[in-house]
Amino acid sequence: MDRLFFVIGAASAFVGVAAGAFGAHGLKGRLSEDMMATFEVGVRYQMYHAFALIAAAWAQARWPGALANASGWLFVAGTVVFSGSLYLLSLTGQRWLGAITPFGGLAFLAGWLCLAAACWKG
Repeated sequence: MDRLFFVIGAASAFVGVAAGAFGAHGLKGRLSEDMMATFEVGVRYQMYHAFALIAAAWAQARWPGALANASGWLFVAGTVVFSGSLYLLSLTGQRWLGAITPFGGLAFLAGWLCLAAACWKG
C-alpha cells in the first residue's frame, strides 16, 4: 500500500501542477475573478494533499496498519471530492457543487487525524 499511495501522491502532484498551469494560462480571462480564485483553491489543496499522500506512504511503510492506510484513502477521497468539486464549480458555474466541497474537507481532516494517530501508535 505504501507504494500505491506514493504513486497516487506523485500522480496527484503532476495533475496539480498541470491544473495550475492550465488555470494560469488557459483560464485567465475566461473565468471571473471569483471562479479563478475557486479553481486556485482546488489546485492548492490538491498539491498539499499530494504531499500528504506521500507522507501516508511513508507512514504505512514505517508503521503499517489500518490507520495509516485509512489516512491515505481519506486523502485520495478528499482530493477527488474537494478539489474535484471546486474544479467543476469553477468550470461549469454550477453552484450546487459547492455543497459537496465540505465533504472533501472532512475527508482531509479525518485523514490528518488518522495519520497522526498512526504515527502516535507507531
